[in-house]
Amino acid sequence: MIAKAVRLLAAAGLAATLAACGASASSQGSSGSGGGLAGVTLRVGDQKAGSQVLLTASGELDKLPYKVTWAQFTSGPPLLEAVNAGGVDIGAVGNTPPIFAAAANSKIAVVAADQMNAKSSAVVVPPGSPITATAQLKGRRVAVAKGSSAHYHLLAVLKKDGLSFKDITVSYLQPADALAAFTSGRIDAWAIWDPYTSQAVVQNKARILVDGTGYVNGYNFQVAGRDALADKDKTAAIRDYLARLQRAKIWANTHQDEWAKVWAEETGLPVEVTGPAAANRVTRIVRIDDALVASEQEMADAFGAEGLIPGKIDFAGFADRRFNDLVKKDA
Repeated sequence: MIAKAVRLLAAAGLAATLAACGASASSQGSSGSGGGLAGVTLRVGDQKAGSQVLLTASGELDKLPYKVTWAQFTSGPPLLEAVNAGGVDIGAVGNTPPIFAAAANSKIAVVAADQMNAKSSAVVVPPGSPITATAQLKGRRVAVAKGSSAHYHLLAVLKKDGLSFKDITVSYLQPADALAAFTSGRIDAWAIWDPYTSQAVVQNKARILVDGTGYVNGYNFQVAGRDALADKDKTAAIRDYLARLQRAKIWANTHQDEWAKVWAEETGLPVEVTGPAAANRVTRIVRIDDALVASEQEMADAFGAEGLIPGKIDFAGFADRRFNDLVKKDA
């Protein structure tokens, strides 16, 4: 029954997801000569304050040898639905969406990874909330985006206190809807990631009940579609795109104030929000190695034990290590 539910969920969201791809896509061409890549269009899925803004700020979108179209998504799960359906070639997600996609046997592969400060993940409560300890989440209404990185963070927090999702009232909401519910008092806590964490704290005076330290592995992934990876020219474009992203993330680490200002300009968030978010998102580029796969497998097993995904998945089967050579020792 759970497996059927996962398939139905993916099918139900597919039309809206693909519509979102078409509705919000924007193109970026190149003035440079690209040789064999000149006729390639790389379709990239993105999220709020994501790859497009970062690449623009760092100058890495200049003189692309191929064309890029962008599609914006509210979180990782709908983005990966689009990758699986072939509407998007590659996109950035947190540590949990590939697990749910793998459980649905999606045609995706993790092709690059980085690791950031666990403080960017948090469970927050409204100002004046009587909740002062994570054990007090029992019986409370908690919002989280299903299949997002915050989903695992919340699971780990509950598990540490001997609780499960059966002990809380879960509201599966995308960030914008969760923020509205949070500010109106319809939920007691919210599991989220930056920049929403910083936005809730700065603009809504939220209190961080617990951040991700000791709970989450901090990994973020670039996930590509199997069809795109089977295409020689698109694979070459993906390789170039991943190299640009790596340079952009290293630039952001060393230009936090500048990055925060551009981030604010591009998203409409005040720099008072993007500043702390930028500090929380200092990134270390990592290889897709055995330790990473094992950490993700541990997460997948925890979701399976909770009954949140069907059966057992082999995360190694969804990890593609062909681009590991791009990661430099000093990254």
